[in-house]
Amino acid sequence: MRLRVEFTTEPFDLDEAPRHALVAREVIEAAELDAVDVGPFGNTAEGGADSVLTAVDALLRQALEAGATRVSLQVNVIGEESE
Repeated sequence: MRLRVEFTTEPFDLDEAPRHALVAREVIEAAELDAVDVGPFGNTAEGGADSVLTAVDALLRQALEAGATRVSLQVNVIGEESE
């Protein structure tokens, strides 16, 4: 199964990306995911279910440790894994 995760971390800072946002970006970019899109108001990534769920676990843990007070995320099934 393929999944898409969309997420944001808070609190926002429009002048400079907060540490928790940078950590979240690093986690997603280092994960074995494809179609990663990182932006100032939202981030998305796609991949196989195991890869996405592992990345979400790391994202939550590390972003909260880095000072996030809220992480909003949505996970959608977008299709079957290619064989």
